Amino acid sequence: MSDVTTKDRITAAATYLLTEHGAAGVSMRKVAAAVGITPMAIYQYFGDRETLLNAIADAAFVELVRRWESAERPSSADELLREMLIDHVDFALEHPRLYDYMFTERRDQARKFPADFRARKSPTLNLVADAITAGVEQELFRADTDIWETSLMFAALLHGLIQLHHGDRIGMPEAAFRSLCLRLGERMINELRRQ
Repeated sequence: MSDVTTKDRITAAATYLLTEHGAAGVSMRKVAAAVGITPMAIYQYFGDRETLLNAIADAAFVELVRRWESAERPSSADELLREMLIDHVDFALEHPRLYDYMFTERRDQARKFPADFRARKSPTLNLVADAITAGVEQELFRADTDIWETSLMFAALLHGLIQLHHGDRIGMPEAAFRSLCLRLGERMINELRRQ
């Protein structure tokens, strides 16, 4: 007997469509055809298309955090931020359409700055904030650092670079793009350092 439920199959099919074709490529009809059910059957599990897409995004955020937390990480905050940057760019390049839906496309359920972030509702930005907080506590970063604004600045740099890359506005191969992200991230880390 299989433990895979119809809901799991629906989620898997929608995740595949989102990953391959972007949010515009996910319709209840296409998901139903992939699962072998009627489109109306999906509504037993997900109230509408947006609920289904948000469930995929939420699961992807949980998986990103799980992957991050399950790996051995350095204790130094600056090294931690560097690794986080590399992991984030890797994910964005490996899963561009899923990344875009999660981080940059308009979504009703998307978390908003400042209230949602300061309330620690963003699983991924919490990791950035925790690393910056650790840098302040380790006396690597300035004591007057605003943790959430600095976290947003770090995220905005990465999201902006990745959007430009995905939009073919940065004309360089992936290896060069990764190096560019790391260099610019390093500049930001250096700006946080105690003088």
